[in-house]
Amino acid sequence: MASTTLADDIRQKLGTLSPAERKVARVILAGYPAAGFETVAVLAERAAVSAPTVIRFVNRLGYQGFPDFQAVLREELDARNASPLSLYESAGFGRSEADEGRDGGTPDDGTRRRTQEDTGPDSALLRRGSQVFTGAVTATLAELPPHDFEHAVRLLSDRKRRITLAGGRFTHLLAQYLGLHLMQLRDDVRFLPDRDVERTAVLAALTRRDVLVVFDYRRYESDKTTMAALVQEQGGKVVLFTDTWLSPAAPHAEVVLPSRVTAPSPYDSLVPTLAVLETVVAGVIKALGDEARKRMQHGEDVARRTGLY
Repeated sequence: MASTTLADDIRQKLGTLSPAERKVARVILAGYPAAGFETVAVLAERAAVSAPTVIRFVNRLGYQGFPDFQAVLREELDARNASPLSLYESAGFGRSEADEGRDGGTPDDGTRRRTQEDTGPDSALLRRGSQVFTGAVTATLAELPPHDFEHAVRLLSDRKRRITLAGGRFTHLLAQYLGLHLMQLRDDVRFLPDRDVERTAVLAALTRRDVLVVFDYRRYESDKTTMAALVQEQGGKVVLFTDTWLSPAAPHAEVVLPSRVTAPSPYDSLVPTLAVLETVVAGVIKALGDEARKRMQHGEDVARRTGLY
C-alpha cells in the first residue's frame, strides 16, 4: 500500500481541481473519513455543487466512479481498524487467543503475508527484519514534512512553554523516552498523571503557554482526541505523533508527525517513531544551544552530589 491515505491524496491534488471540485474536497476532508461514505446527492448538497461535480471529483482522483472511491476508503478503514489478533489469524501468522493491540496494531498495508523468509532459518528472519525496519525508518524520515518537524522543534525548545506528554497502551513508553530527554535539556516538562483527579487537574489548568505532546496509533484511543481538542480550545498547542493513517486527534494538532508501522510480525513497529524522536531531540539540542549544555551539566552535578550516578 502507498504510505498516503485518501485524505493525503486529496490534499495533494487540491491545486489541480476546479473551484467546484475543491468544494467537494473540503467537505470530505472536514468530515473525513465518514463524509466519504455519504451518497453523491448528500455530498453535492453539502458542498453546494451538482451531483456530476462529485463524480468528476472522484474521477479526477483516478477512480472509475463513486463506488470505486468508497471501496478504496473502506479498505483503508479496514486496515486502520485491524488488530494484531485479526492479522495473526488472517495474514498467515496462525491463531491466538490472547494477543492485544499495540495502540493500533495494524500493518502498513493491512494484509501482511507470511513469506518463505518468515518461516525459514533464524538468519532469514533477521534479514527480513533488517529490510523491513531499514525501509520503514528511511521512508518515515523522508516523508516527514520539514515544516512540521521544524515547528515541533520550535515548540519543544521554547522555554516559555510548559510541556506535557501523554501516551497510549504501548506508546506511553515513547512519551516517557522523549520526556526524560527533554527534562535533561529544559525546565517545565512533565507527564500526564494516571490518576483521574490529578489528570483532570492538569488538563483543566492548561493554558496558551502549554504544549501537549500526544502519541496515538491504531487502534486509536478516544481520550487522546478529547485531550487534543481541549488543549486547542484553551489556546494551547498539540504535537501529535501518529501513524500514516493519522489519529482522529490530528485536526486538533498544531503539528502532526506520522511514522510507518511496518513490522515482520502482526504488531505495529514503533522503531520508526523512535527514530523520529531521536531526530527531534537532536533538533531541540541544536535549538537550545549552550543552554542545553548548561542544563545537562547542572543535572550531572546534582546527580553526582546526591549519589544518583
